Amino acid sequence: MRNLPNILSISRLIATLVVFILVLVNQPWAFLLATLIFFLGSVTDYLDGYLARRFKVVSSLGVFLDLTADKVFVAAVLIALVQLNLVPAWVTFIILTRELMVSGLRSIAAAKGKVIPAGIWGKQKTFITLVALGALLLAKGLGAHMLSLFPPMLTFNSQTVNFAEILLLVADGLVIIATLWTIMSGIEYLIGGWPLLRSNEETTK
Repeated sequence: MRNLPNILSISRLIATLVVFILVLVNQPWAFLLATLIFFLGSVTDYLDGYLARRFKVVSSLGVFLDLTADKVFVAAVLIALVQLNLVPAWVTFIILTRELMVSGLRSIAAAKGKVIPAGIWGKQKTFITLVALGALLLAKGLGAHMLSLFPPMLTFNSQTVNFAEILLLVADGLVIIATLWTIMSGIEYLIGGWPLLRSNEETTK
Protein backbone atom coordinates (compact mmCIF):
# COMPACT_ATOMS: atom_id res chain seq x y z
CA MET A 1 0.00 0.00 0.00
CA ARG A 2 2.93 2.36 0.66
CA ASN A 3 4.02 2.18 -2.97
CA LEU A 4 0.54 2.34 -4.51
CA PRO A 5 0.52 6.15 -5.05
CA ASN A 6 3.88 5.95 -6.84
CA ILE A 7 2.69 3.01 -8.90
CA LEU A 8 -0.35 5.04 -9.99
CA SER A 9 1.85 7.98 -10.96
CA ILE A 10 4.13 5.72 -12.99
CA SER A 11 1.10 4.10 -14.63
CA ARG A 12 -0.06 7.58 -15.66
CA LEU A 13 3.30 8.21 -17.33
CA ILE A 14 2.94 4.91 -19.22
CA ALA A 15 -0.64 5.80 -20.14
CA THR A 16 0.63 9.13 -21.47
CA LEU A 17 2.86 7.38 -24.01
CA VAL A 18 0.04 5.07 -25.09
CA VAL A 19 -2.46 7.93 -25.52
CA PHE A 20 0.13 9.99 -27.40
CA ILE A 21 0.70 7.17 -29.91
CA LEU A 22 -3.01 6.42 -30.29
CA VAL A 23 -3.84 10.06 -31.03
CA LEU A 24 -1.16 10.20 -33.73
CA VAL A 25 -2.67 7.07 -35.32
CA ASN A 26 -5.59 9.43 -36.11
CA GLN A 27 -8.28 6.78 -36.53
CA PRO A 28 -11.69 6.64 -34.82
CA TRP A 29 -10.92 3.34 -33.08
CA ALA A 30 -7.62 4.75 -31.80
CA PHE A 31 -9.34 7.88 -30.47
CA LEU A 32 -11.92 5.75 -28.65
CA LEU A 33 -9.20 3.66 -27.03
CA ALA A 34 -7.25 6.84 -26.22
CA THR A 35 -10.40 8.27 -24.58
CA LEU A 36 -10.68 5.25 -22.27
CA ILE A 37 -7.01 5.32 -21.29
CA PHE A 38 -7.12 9.10 -20.87
CA PHE A 39 -10.09 8.76 -18.52
CA LEU A 40 -8.33 6.12 -16.43
CA GLY A 41 -5.19 8.28 -16.34
CA SER A 42 -7.23 11.27 -15.20
CA VAL A 43 -8.68 9.20 -12.36
CA THR A 44 -5.20 8.24 -11.16
CA ASP A 45 -4.39 11.96 -11.11
CA TYR A 46 -6.80 12.25 -8.18
CA LEU A 47 -6.16 8.86 -6.60
CA ASP A 48 -2.39 8.97 -6.17
CA GLY A 49 -2.43 12.23 -4.21
CA TYR A 50 -5.47 11.16 -2.18
CA LEU A 51 -3.96 7.79 -1.24
CA ALA A 52 -0.60 9.36 -0.36
CA ARG A 53 -2.33 11.74 2.08
CA ARG A 54 -4.79 9.13 3.33
CA PHE A 55 -2.10 6.64 4.31
CA LYS A 56 0.51 9.29 5.18
CA VAL A 57 3.09 8.04 2.68
CA VAL A 58 3.95 11.39 1.10
CA SER A 59 7.58 11.35 -0.06
CA SER A 60 9.87 13.46 -2.21
CA LEU A 61 9.83 10.76 -4.89
CA GLY A 62 6.05 10.60 -4.75
CA VAL A 63 5.66 14.37 -5.10
CA PHE A 64 8.13 14.39 -8.00
CA LEU A 65 6.35 11.54 -9.81
CA ASP A 66 2.92 13.06 -9.22
CA LEU A 67 3.83 16.54 -10.47
CA THR A 68 5.82 15.19 -13.41
CA ALA A 69 3.05 12.78 -14.45
CA ASP A 70 0.44 15.55 -14.22
CA LYS A 71 2.33 17.91 -16.52
CA VAL A 72 3.52 15.31 -19.02
CA PHE A 73 0.04 13.75 -19.21
CA VAL A 74 -1.62 16.96 -20.41
CA ALA A 75 1.36 18.27 -22.40
CA ALA A 76 1.74 15.09 -24.46
CA VAL A 77 -1.94 15.01 -25.44
CA LEU A 78 -1.88 18.69 -26.39
CA ILE A 79 1.25 18.26 -28.52
CA ALA A 80 -0.27 15.27 -30.32
CA LEU A 81 -3.47 17.23 -30.99
CA VAL A 82 -1.46 20.16 -32.34
CA GLN A 83 0.28 17.73 -34.70
CA LEU A 84 -3.16 16.82 -36.10
CA ASN A 85 -4.33 20.46 -36.22
CA LEU A 86 -7.09 19.67 -33.71
CA VAL A 87 -5.80 22.21 -31.17
CA PRO A 88 -4.04 25.47 -32.14
CA ALA A 89 -0.39 25.87 -31.16
CA TRP A 90 -1.11 29.06 -29.21
CA VAL A 91 -3.31 27.12 -26.78
CA THR A 92 -0.54 24.64 -26.06
CA PHE A 93 1.99 27.48 -25.77
CA ILE A 94 -0.10 29.27 -23.13
CA ILE A 95 -0.79 26.12 -21.11
CA LEU A 96 2.82 24.91 -21.14
CA THR A 97 4.18 28.38 -20.37
CA ARG A 98 1.93 28.56 -17.33
CA GLU A 99 3.16 25.16 -16.13
CA LEU A 100 6.81 26.19 -16.49
CA MET A 101 6.17 29.46 -14.68
CA VAL A 102 4.41 27.72 -11.80
CA SER A 103 7.21 25.14 -11.55
CA GLY A 104 9.74 27.96 -11.34
CA LEU A 105 7.80 29.76 -8.62
CA ARG A 106 7.40 26.54 -6.64
CA SER A 107 11.14 25.91 -6.88
CA ILE A 108 11.89 29.39 -5.54
CA ALA A 109 9.33 28.94 -2.76
CA ALA A 110 10.76 25.53 -1.81
CA ALA A 111 14.28 26.99 -1.65
CA LYS A 112 12.98 29.57 0.82
CA GLY A 113 11.03 27.01 2.85
CA LYS A 114 7.71 28.38 1.66
CA VAL A 115 4.71 26.84 -0.08
CA ILE A 116 2.52 28.57 -2.65
CA PRO A 117 -0.89 26.91 -2.24
CA ALA A 118 -2.97 26.01 -5.28
CA GLY A 119 -5.70 28.57 -5.82
CA ILE A 120 -9.28 28.09 -6.97
CA TRP A 121 -8.41 29.08 -10.57
CA GLY A 122 -5.71 26.41 -10.73
CA LYS A 123 -7.95 23.64 -9.41
CA GLN A 124 -10.75 24.55 -11.82
CA LYS A 125 -8.26 24.84 -14.67
CA THR A 126 -7.08 21.27 -14.20
CA PHE A 127 -10.63 19.90 -14.18
CA ILE A 128 -11.76 21.90 -17.22
CA THR A 129 -8.65 20.96 -19.19
CA LEU A 130 -9.10 17.24 -18.53
CA VAL A 131 -12.79 17.38 -19.44
CA ALA A 132 -12.05 19.37 -22.61
CA LEU A 133 -9.36 16.96 -23.83
CA GLY A 134 -11.40 13.89 -22.92
CA ALA A 135 -14.45 15.25 -24.76
CA LEU A 136 -12.34 16.09 -27.80
CA LEU A 137 -10.86 12.60 -27.94
CA LEU A 138 -14.30 11.03 -27.60
CA ALA A 139 -15.79 13.25 -30.30
CA LYS A 140 -13.04 12.27 -32.74
CA GLY A 141 -13.54 8.65 -31.76
CA LEU A 142 -17.19 8.99 -32.72
CA GLY A 143 -16.18 10.34 -36.11
CA ALA A 144 -16.76 14.07 -35.67
CA HIS A 145 -14.96 16.27 -38.17
CA MET A 146 -17.43 18.76 -39.64
CA LEU A 147 -18.32 21.09 -36.76
CA SER A 148 -15.47 22.69 -34.82
CA LEU A 149 -13.63 25.84 -33.80
CA PHE A 150 -10.18 24.50 -34.80
CA PRO A 151 -10.34 25.16 -37.71
CA PRO A 152 -13.56 27.19 -37.67
CA MET A 153 -16.34 25.13 -39.25
CA LEU A 154 -19.74 26.30 -38.07
CA THR A 155 -22.13 25.17 -40.80
CA PHE A 156 -25.18 23.73 -39.09
CA ASN A 157 -27.21 21.31 -41.22
CA SER A 158 -28.68 17.83 -41.09
CA GLN A 159 -25.22 16.29 -41.39
CA THR A 160 -23.52 18.33 -38.67
CA VAL A 161 -26.26 18.47 -36.05
CA ASN A 162 -25.61 15.19 -34.26
CA PHE A 163 -24.12 14.15 -30.93
CA ALA A 164 -20.55 13.62 -32.13
CA GLU A 165 -20.30 16.93 -33.99
CA ILE A 166 -21.92 18.94 -31.19
CA LEU A 167 -19.59 17.24 -28.70
CA LEU A 168 -16.57 18.30 -30.80
CA LEU A 169 -17.82 21.88 -30.86
CA VAL A 170 -18.40 21.86 -27.09
CA ALA A 171 -14.96 20.33 -26.53
CA ASP A 172 -13.32 23.10 -28.59
CA GLY A 173 -15.22 25.67 -26.55
CA LEU A 174 -13.99 24.04 -23.35
CA VAL A 175 -10.42 24.19 -24.68
CA ILE A 176 -10.78 27.96 -25.00
CA ILE A 177 -12.28 28.19 -21.50
CA ALA A 178 -9.45 26.05 -20.12
CA THR A 179 -6.95 28.39 -21.77
CA LEU A 180 -8.60 31.44 -20.16
CA TRP A 181 -8.59 29.67 -16.79
CA THR A 182 -4.93 28.81 -17.36
CA ILE A 183 -4.11 32.49 -17.82
CA MET A 184 -6.06 33.47 -14.70
CA SER A 185 -4.46 30.72 -12.60
CA GLY A 186 -1.03 31.82 -13.84
CA ILE A 187 -1.77 35.35 -12.71
CA GLU A 188 -3.03 33.96 -9.40
CA TYR A 189 0.22 32.05 -8.83
CA LEU A 190 2.29 35.06 -9.87
CA ILE A 191 0.50 37.27 -7.35
CA GLY A 192 0.96 34.63 -4.64
CA GLY A 193 4.66 34.25 -5.43
CA TRP A 194 5.46 37.91 -6.01
CA PRO A 195 6.57 38.57 -2.40
CA LEU A 196 9.13 35.78 -2.79
CA LEU A 197 10.43 37.33 -6.01
CA ARG A 198 10.59 40.76 -4.37
CA SER A 199 12.43 39.44 -1.32
CA ASN A 200 14.97 37.80 -3.63
CA GLU A 201 15.60 41.11 -5.37
CA GLU A 202 16.08 42.93 -2.10
CA THR A 203 18.53 40.26 -0.89
CA THR A 204 20.75 40.57 -3.95
CA LYS A 205 20.95 44.38 -3.85
